[in-house]
Amino acid sequence: MGLITGLLTLPLAPVRGVAWIAEQLRQEALRELYDPTVIHQRLEEVAEARESGELSDEEATELESELVDRLMQGPQSAGGLEV
Repeated sequence: MGLITGLLTLPLAPVRGVAWIAEQLRQEALRELYDPTVIHQRLEEVAEARESGELSDEEATELESELVDRLMQGPQSAGGLEV
């Protein structure tokens, strides 16, 4: 980048910085959303809630189905997440 180009685009630096931070946050959120360890832990929590009566069978089945779908899909289906 030349000196003049650098000076002319300097006012856009905060915008580029915010865009970069937003992308990093998106990638981290997707990583956590599709992390198999987190999903397995959540499945255990749903099973415990079902056993204790906090969740009905229908609610637990729905949550389990969503979690298993997320586990099977993985981050690749979430719009090009690079892991």
